[in-house]
Amino acid sequence: MAELRHATVAAAAARASNSPAKRDAEAATSASSPFLPSPRGGGGDGALRSSPPLHQRWPLPAPVRALLALEDPRSPSTPASYRILLSLLTCLALAALVSAPSVWSRLNAPYLCRKDGIRLRCPRVNERTSLWENPHAAATSWRPCAERRSDEISDLVSENETSGYIFIHAEGGLNQQRIAICNAVAIAKIMNATLILPVLKQDQIWKDQMKFEDIFDVDHFINYLKYDVRIVRDIPDWFTEKDELFTSIKRTVKNIPKYASAQFYVDNVLPRIKEKKIMSIKPFVDRLGYDNVPMKINRLRCRVNYHALKFLPGIEEMADKLATRMRNRTGNVNPYMALHLRFEKGMVGLSFCDFVGTRDEKAMMAEYRQKQWPRRFKNGSHLWPLALQKRKEGRCPLEPGEIGFILRAMGYTKETQIYVASGQVYGGSNRMAPLRNMFPNLVTKEDLASKDEIEHFKKHVTSLAALDFLVCLKSDVFVMTHGGNFAKLIIGFRRYMGRHRLKSIKPDKGLMSKFFGDPYMPWATFVEDVMITHQTRTGLPEATFPHYDLWENPLSHCMCRA
Repeated sequence: MAELRHATVAAAAARASNSPAKRDAEAATSASSPFLPSPRGGGGDGALRSSPPLHQRWPLPAPVRALLALEDPRSPSTPASYRILLSLLTCLALAALVSAPSVWSRLNAPYLCRKDGIRLRCPRVNERTSLWENPHAAATSWRPCAERRSDEISDLVSENETSGYIFIHAEGGLNQQRIAICNAVAIAKIMNATLILPVLKQDQIWKDQMKFEDIFDVDHFINYLKYDVRIVRDIPDWFTEKDELFTSIKRTVKNIPKYASAQFYVDNVLPRIKEKKIMSIKPFVDRLGYDNVPMKINRLRCRVNYHALKFLPGIEEMADKLATRMRNRTGNVNPYMALHLRFEKGMVGLSFCDFVGTRDEKAMMAEYRQKQWPRRFKNGSHLWPLALQKRKEGRCPLEPGEIGFILRAMGYTKETQIYVASGQVYGGSNRMAPLRNMFPNLVTKEDLASKDEIEHFKKHVTSLAALDFLVCLKSDVFVMTHGGNFAKLIIGFRRYMGRHRLKSIKPDKGLMSKFFGDPYMPWATFVEDVMITHQTRTGLPEATFPHYDLWENPLSHCMCRA
């Protein structure tokens, strides 16, 4: 009986496999898949055996086989993997769709050069190499955007709702005072306070007592910022004890850390202003950070620096005359270089670096340092190794002759017109002789202006510094020899106002140590080192990073893509 049942089942299965319906289904499946051979294809059985199907030659995963119709997706072995693959493909398609506009905009967006060590990696540009222009004007599509727009809504509160009044003592030279004024407007905004026009405090080195209105256009300053911060010209009349703002410790906020955060002012200074109604803040130079304040506050500082703070019209006009005379000194319109030569006696002494000079000169400098900085000088025995280390690290001011070597290595010839912005150079004409021999066309503002023209500005050293500032700003190439607020502000101005196409050179001061320390280095090798190193030192806008100085590179905070 068992054999009979088995035979009956086998016969039924054979009849089912040979039924017309089954044969039609198999034919349909074969026709629907391009990877399956046709049973009636040419070549006969031998051809089929010599060219096996693709899915037999290369085994494929089940979900892929299902997508290619090699396997029924409804099969119990494929649903999960099939759905996963479809989900992945769908996600990839959506991601490509979403990112396509971003990729396209990046390909067509403004770009920046990228530093790779001492090399500069820039996109290809069709600009010839020039001594007077950056060959990679990589940020030409970046524009200044800190100025006040006509459609910008003011969030300035009424006079009755302000927290109180703040009184700032702007210390130092012209450029320190400029930074202090910008920071004063910023903290007034942070604390919702009214700013009394800052006082320019006399500096021990500059020894120039002048008022805000003696150097800056007060009307323009107040009117330009009237929708941002409330500013008054003088201490309110109802406050009768005005001397307290200069002398009384009760009316003074001191011990504000350098680069303090916005929150520090809210937590520590604002309560005292609300209590006393008027408070003096001093000393006040670098008392507000860059990375720990809101973006709108940094942009406000740029608005003050680049738009609200203008020199008096007389200073602007004289600077225009000097720049025009520089370009026309040879009878033709020529470019000119502005050189900020920081080699005054005070800078040389404060650097504690060793410079070439006579024995008497070195003895006089040692005496000067001992008098001015007795704690640092001590007996002077430790200064020599310290000076050598600082020289190797590039932390010493460049001598006039050293900057001359670097400029000649860059390709500037003796015909180059150079405007020198400097105080009294330490060592006088003897120290300047090497630079003047290499570049005879060195001039100062005293050489360009008549005696009567310059006499008016000699009343205040700060006015002379303002002339240097503007002539350097208008130059085709600006070169600094040491750090400082003057150079930082000039480079930042040229970047912000779109003058990055013109060079602002920051020399590698450590190269001179390498050059003079190796008597066997040939001139050609030094020239090559100078050219390669200074590819990244020509004042192009750079992406900022934490603790980067806002005044030198305003790109991230104050500039926008066109």
